[in-house]
Amino acid sequence: MKNSITSTTQDPSLPQLLGVTCSPPDQPMTSSPSVVVFPPEVQAAIEAVLPSNDPLDTPDLDVVQYINKLFPTEQSLAGLDETMSDLNCQVVSIEDDMRDMVRSQTAVGGDAAAALEEAQTAIIQLFGQIRDIKNKAGESESMVKEITRDIKQLDTAKKNLTSAITTLNHLHMLVRGTATLTQLTHSRQYGEAALLLQGLLEVLSHFKNYQNIAQIKELSDQVESLKRELGDQIIKDFEAGLTGENSGAAGGSKQLAEACLVVSVLEPRVKRSLMSWFIQLQMKEYTILFTTGEDDAWLDKVDRRYNWLKKHLIEFEERFGPLFPPDWEMSERIAAEFCRVTRGDLGRLLKQRQAEVDTKLLLHAIQKTAAFESLLSRRFSGVTLNTSTQLETVNNTRGEIGVSTNPFGEPVDEFSLTSNSYQAINLTPFKGIISQCFEPYLHIYLEAQDRNLAEMISRFAGDLSSQGAAPAPDLGEGSPVLASCGDLFVFYRKCLVQCSELSTGQPMLALATLFKKNLREYTSRVLVASLPKIGNSAGGSLQLPAMSQLSQLKDLSQLSQATTGILANFSSLLKEGEAVRFSAADQVVICSCLVTVEYCLDTTTQLEDKMKQKVETGLAEQISFSGELDMFHSVTGNCVGLLVQELDCACEQGLVSMGRVNWSAVEQVGDQSLYVSQLVQAMRGMVPRLRECLQTSRKYFTQFCIKFVSSFIPKFISNLYKCKPVGTVGAEQLLLDTHSLKTVLVDLPSLVEAGQVKPVGRKAPQAFTKVVVKGMTRAEMILKVVMSPLEPARAFVEQYVRLVQDTDGAELSKLLEMKGVKRSEQTLYLEMYRETQSAVAGGGAGAVPGGSIPGSPLHGGQQEQSRIAKLEKLIKNRL
Repeated sequence: MKNSITSTTQDPSLPQLLGVTCSPPDQPMTSSPSVVVFPPEVQAAIEAVLPSNDPLDTPDLDVVQYINKLFPTEQSLAGLDETMSDLNCQVVSIEDDMRDMVRSQTAVGGDAAAALEEAQTAIIQLFGQIRDIKNKAGESESMVKEITRDIKQLDTAKKNLTSAITTLNHLHMLVRGTATLTQLTHSRQYGEAALLLQGLLEVLSHFKNYQNIAQIKELSDQVESLKRELGDQIIKDFEAGLTGENSGAAGGSKQLAEACLVVSVLEPRVKRSLMSWFIQLQMKEYTILFTTGEDDAWLDKVDRRYNWLKKHLIEFEERFGPLFPPDWEMSERIAAEFCRVTRGDLGRLLKQRQAEVDTKLLLHAIQKTAAFESLLSRRFSGVTLNTSTQLETVNNTRGEIGVSTNPFGEPVDEFSLTSNSYQAINLTPFKGIISQCFEPYLHIYLEAQDRNLAEMISRFAGDLSSQGAAPAPDLGEGSPVLASCGDLFVFYRKCLVQCSELSTGQPMLALATLFKKNLREYTSRVLVASLPKIGNSAGGSLQLPAMSQLSQLKDLSQLSQATTGILANFSSLLKEGEAVRFSAADQVVICSCLVTVEYCLDTTTQLEDKMKQKVETGLAEQISFSGELDMFHSVTGNCVGLLVQELDCACEQGLVSMGRVNWSAVEQVGDQSLYVSQLVQAMRGMVPRLRECLQTSRKYFTQFCIKFVSSFIPKFISNLYKCKPVGTVGAEQLLLDTHSLKTVLVDLPSLVEAGQVKPVGRKAPQAFTKVVVKGMTRAEMILKVVMSPLEPARAFVEQYVRLVQDTDGAELSKLLEMKGVKRSEQTLYLEMYRETQSAVAGGGAGAVPGGSIPGSPLHGGQQEQSRIAKLEKLIKNRL
């Protein structure tokens, strides 16, 4: 037993040795023996080391249950003595094992102390051995130092001697080289001087740490003086050789070519100064020929400027090409300076003579300039545009204002061209270097395009008034887009391509504004003006807003009000009873306007995307045609509204005929009524034509159908209320007519004229079908309520609440009037209706729709339901 052990008096400290608790040993003998309780972690360790299935080893041993298990019956008590003997033997065995374990641990403790003492002795011996080894290592190091002392001294002496000899050689070279360079400078032997100077500069770099020595400082100052003398002398030689009497001598050219090698070794300042002087010399003739006031300086002869540079570069390459090292890129530098000077001259000319600039002249100059810039980009790499900016200083001294992309300024260090920087060079480095001077004057081009667009729109408006009605669409092709719309956007495309070649900055934003303005003009003067006039032949006609008013509309709200005013006037004329109708040709014109506006919507969206691609990245967000797109959507909505009201007007006669029938005198249900035929005839006369015209704009035809049924069905229900009084047979006839009309409306998108074959095409949109079914089902439910008997009153009210959705007391009053109940007699029904609504709102069950009470249609209306079923069967058979 590991968990419950009977403690003995022979070893009272045994539980304490195991770290457990037990009951005090001085307990009376009558009490139960003390039980050792192990901590949970000790118990877990014991179970892991000594697994056992003995019940006596479990910590929660139930002694009574265990004894009952050993002695289940009285007969089993015969083995009690034997069982107790076995248990006592187990106790004795366990105590012996524990006693032996404690004693063995005591012996192990003594052995551990002896082992620890032995380990300490070994450590002391090890420290002694380490100390001896360290002492011997120190003696060995001293011995090695003694042996190598002389060798180190000799090695140090060798290094010092070598350094001294090298320094003396460099000093000798410096002294002799300085003297020789002085002689070569005086004799102008620049070829040898270039090589010697480069070597002297390398030798002099070794004496940077010896500048505190007077002799070395003197030699260094002498070399610097020679460098300055060489620079000044070479510049004077260039001035004498290129501007003096012997400027064409071959020997002088060779001497100057060698002098350029010396300049490459001197400071970059000397090189920039020489290049600046030489380039100014080359440009002297150009500045005289094309100075302000000369005939050749004006824009109409701008190509002469570029021809001068082409010719001059050819002469330069032949005469001075071998003179300068290739890495100086003198031809490109001359071209860059030419571009800078030309840009400044043209900018001043444009500012002084801006009144003389017209579109043709400006485009001529820009095209010639762009072609010349493209030629320079193909000829030169543009590396000097990123390196040299010296002549910009000269430019600033002249007082020229403006940002220059010319390459000549005073850089801190000479630019070093690497593979990464070379790849960063633009493929068209000279693009815009001259033509940017024209950008502030592109408004002249834009104003000319504005005038062209205004004339174009005026011509479109004139053609519209002279052409009259739009031609009928070809079979299967739908109404065509107005030709003027296509011409307008083709002109837009040409303007966009042309302007993007001139500039992609602010002028592109101005072009977008111009486009938006003329889109509004086109919409008001052509699209809106193309809509047919509203009026009759007897009196004066009501026309669109005047063109002068429409052309002054600058925002969407005003234009929307102008176009919406047409519908408002149309509605007012209908209310006055005037026969205002659109002819078939007028309907075709409205459809043509719809198709054209759809084309404008799609093309304007593409135009906006294309302009955002071409304009500079930072300006793309400023281009937006959202206002114009909203304007086009407004026009489409108004056009669809015109068509819907036209069909409403055509159906008005049928609805009037419906109200004139004496429905209380109808004695039997027959075929559909005359007013239904009139309504269907009106729909057949217009819907097929609109479907054919809007063949390419199906979404607007769908909008027309949805808006029409959304407008017609409430009118139809309103006219149902006017049919009073209505008998039961009359209500059945109305229900038959409503179902017939519902069938026609569901098939409205595919409706054909009488005698024609229905086309096999796409089904009506689900949204349209949903509107028709919902609206006409409500009309059918209203008629079914009218067919119900008035008595009992509660049953009638329940029938109304159950069949009709979104019930209302005013509607119930109208239904009662259709049944012939006067307003003074409706109080009972209305009171029951209010009670029913209150019960439903409060959760009551007294008037819940669908409830069954005696006398209600749900309880005893089988005969009425049978009549409705027969009526529906009659409708199906007729169809």
